[in-house]
Amino acid sequence: MSRSSSVVRSFACALLVFLAACGGEQPDADDTDDDAKATTTVASAQAAGEKIYQQRCQSCHQPNGEGTTGVYPALAGSEYATAADAGVPIRVVMHGLQGPITVKGAEYNSLMPAYGIGIVMSDEEVAAIVTYIRSSWGNSASAVTAHDVHEVREATKGHTGAMTADLLKPLLARK
Repeated sequence: MSRSSSVVRSFACALLVFLAACGGEQPDADDTDDDAKATTTVASAQAAGEKIYQQRCQSCHQPNGEGTTGVYPALAGSEYATAADAGVPIRVVMHGLQGPITVKGAEYNSLMPAYGIGIVMSDEEVAAIVTYIRSSWGNSASAVTAHDVHEVREATKGHTGAMTADLLKPLLARK
């Protein structure tokens, strides 16, 4: 064992003794396991999301998420992709998007089919792709769970047709 390893170990032991003496508690092993599981779950969702993105979204939105100028909006830095209400990008993926929209100050007016190429995805797949988009190319928005997607799916089950910027704008205002 190296000297630095034994110093770190000694410090950790001293800290535990101090916390116990002061009435503090050690982190529960289950809490540590839960944190590790959550990190692993997000990482696996991002990996699955990247694969789906490459199959269904990349040809329009590009490998770098910068979109196609004047045709398909960027996802990198997009106020829609990184909205505080994750229901915004979930709705776009599930229902598609049609009509005029302004993203990062640029105007677009095209059609994005539901699920990218119209193949229904499970709640887990939608969560994976949205999580990937919200955490790639400098985006740092929260991860999305299958439960989040299920809630949006239930809330929008009567919606027909694609989403529009007008339908999404009220959701963008939510913090």
